[in-house]
Amino acid sequence: MWHHRPIAFLILMCFTVSMTASAESPAPTPPRGVLFEAVRIFDGTAEQLTEPMQVLVVGNRIAQISAEPIVPPDELEPTRIQGAGRTLMPGLIDAHTHVMYATLSQPAILTSDLGFLNVAATRAAADMLMRGFTSIRDLGGPVFGLKRGIDLGLVPGPRIWPAGAFISQSGGHGDFRLPSELPAAPDAFSFSERVGAAVIADSPDAVRKRAREQLALGASQIKLMAGGGVASSYDPLDVTQYTVPELRAAVEAAENWGTYVAVHAYTPRAVRQAIEAGVASIEHGQLLDEATVRLIAERDLWWSLQPFIDDQPSPYAEGSMNRRKQLAMYAGTDRAYRLAKQYGIKTAWGTDILFNAENAKRQGAKLAVMARWYTPAEALRMATADNAELLALSGPRSPYEGKLGVVEEGALADLLLVDGNPLKDLSLVADPDRHFVVIMKDGWIYKNSLTESAP
Repeated sequence: MWHHRPIAFLILMCFTVSMTASAESPAPTPPRGVLFEAVRIFDGTAEQLTEPMQVLVVGNRIAQISAEPIVPPDELEPTRIQGAGRTLMPGLIDAHTHVMYATLSQPAILTSDLGFLNVAATRAAADMLMRGFTSIRDLGGPVFGLKRGIDLGLVPGPRIWPAGAFISQSGGHGDFRLPSELPAAPDAFSFSERVGAAVIADSPDAVRKRAREQLALGASQIKLMAGGGVASSYDPLDVTQYTVPELRAAVEAAENWGTYVAVHAYTPRAVRQAIEAGVASIEHGQLLDEATVRLIAERDLWWSLQPFIDDQPSPYAEGSMNRRKQLAMYAGTDRAYRLAKQYGIKTAWGTDILFNAENAKRQGAKLAVMARWYTPAEALRMATADNAELLALSGPRSPYEGKLGVVEEGALADLLLVDGNPLKDLSLVADPDRHFVVIMKDGWIYKNSLTESAP
């Protein structure tokens, strides 16, 4: 009967391909058209709003912007949204997130079943979208499956530029093994490694291999831990992690795939070493000195800063080591932003919210607090056009085609209609439930609290 097995195998393969194609069929085509009427536009870069304009969206692109009434083609029956002078602006972009870790406590993340973590992250992603964040750069976590589900239209959520598992040395910021798990047996994998949250690599060859694995899984950029951190158990903030050859191995792996490396680092020594290795984006950097900031400017690198100030509940107990590290890091935030502005550095905005569902709800408030250092126009440009430029560093590894972060003809239709003028009152973004009356991503309307009228 062996000669029947190839036939059975072919039938099984055909069935499997059919099921796979069905499971991965493209999301439904977006509505054929949406016409925003009488909206004042913040285009992602300007200092002022336009006069009332008309904006036609066809499919997932902005097709036409005009000061005159737009007459849609005969075959198009657009949904009409009466802007009444409200502000149309690009969808917000958070350049530093960990959507898998945003809303659950650290102990829950380290001990829970991965299925539960994915359920929580699915809810967190949907909530992000409803806060007006249509794109995020996720810099560490097992997010590939969630991204795939969002892109297929199975669940709502933002566009995701994933890094996959962040790469850490033993005892580094990404080492969440218990002391009882050390010393680790050769080739032993911790829970966080098994689920794709973080990987330990302690040589150039090991770093290169782990970076290549994340790229193979779909990473749009690579994330390395180059210095001490707040959330980790073993490393003080001042610790420098990895060597230049180890960091360079990841940079080479990323460059061979047409993308880049971002590093977690706070201190001058950690950042200088990363710059020497060729990284493109410095994440955090609250404790940098002026000489190192000047070096970032000279190399024309990105500085991805977060507005870390003591304005929200901490997930760490008062007096704990993690809380002490957090307060020490907070103390450098004002100076970091002052230096970034002084040297005209390409500065990205992100939240890096971790381990707290209530803090996650304040994602927009973390943009509003930027008024402490920037004008509303500067802050909004950072969270739209500037962050989109950073996302574009992924080059051919970018998971989405098209221009983001702007309102212009041909750009992707990721749009917010704001009740009010955020260029005069940045606090509007802190209350999206009230002030974001329309949320659109990729031409789809996910929220419309206005009355829609037929054409």
